[in-house]
Amino acid sequence: MKATLQIRPVTPSFVAEVSGIDLRKPVTPDVAAEIDAAMDTYAALVFRDQALGDAEQRAFGEALGTIEATRATVDAEKTRLQDKTINDISNLAPDGTILAADARRRMFNLGNQLWHSDSSFKAIPAKYSMLHARVIPPSGGATEVADMRAAWDALDPDMQEKLRDLICEHSLLFSRQLLGFTEFTEVERASFAPVQQRLVRYFPATGRRSLYLSAHIGRIVGWPVPEALALIRDLMEHATERRFVYSHAWRVNDLLMWDNRTTMHRGRPYDDKRYPRDMRRVTLMDVASTLQQAA
Repeated sequence: MKATLQIRPVTPSFVAEVSGIDLRKPVTPDVAAEIDAAMDTYAALVFRDQALGDAEQRAFGEALGTIEATRATVDAEKTRLQDKTINDISNLAPDGTILAADARRRMFNLGNQLWHSDSSFKAIPAKYSMLHARVIPPSGGATEVADMRAAWDALDPDMQEKLRDLICEHSLLFSRQLLGFTEFTEVERASFAPVQQRLVRYFPATGRRSLYLSAHIGRIVGWPVPEALALIRDLMEHATERRFVYSHAWRVNDLLMWDNRTTMHRGRPYDDKRYPRDMRRVTLMDVASTLQQAA
């Protein structure tokens, strides 16, 4: 049976709102294929008015791919969520109270305000992320998404040629150290050891290339660190110019899905010492390391 999704583009090729679907119900293969095709075109999709529980959010993720099995955070064992396939993107302690201002997890989570791609620090990085709003503050807390395909297209040919074959090292340690967070256990340091990823990715299905940038980048293979970080900073500034960025103002029961292969994102500040914010994310694995995929 033909899928019945209605897709309203925010721009001709970046971000669209999807209606005509209730994500509490099973997603058929035809609908999953239509969502995948829309993600290839728009890179980020907004689903409004989706009153999901954890099991329903997980089932939606499973209909589209393989869910990551591990959470990327410090003190992962102290989360209030029992389902290990759900990431707790909140300011809440296990007892449901707001995290203390000096809480270790709160300090670590401030890294979500840096431009990044989810799980780029894993050998097999993330494909889609699906962030669902359960409780939101009265103001602030938007999520911004930047189109790395358009950012690549806007580079001059000489710069594209310079970047095309570069390999970067990514680690969660690198991004948190940018904010002065250095208190990691030996287990965390081992878990977040640097991995290599391509700086430029190519997608045969669309014929497009994309920058693969993230705050998790700390080195370029074969480059002196200062020179590498200067280049990455220039690229980050270019790729997050306003012309490439969509800002999502949350409503309760919104689900925002983005493709980590072709976008970066960041959370915006809100009064997290006063107001609760309960967001939950399901993250899908890609199929292989970027080093194994098409150059």
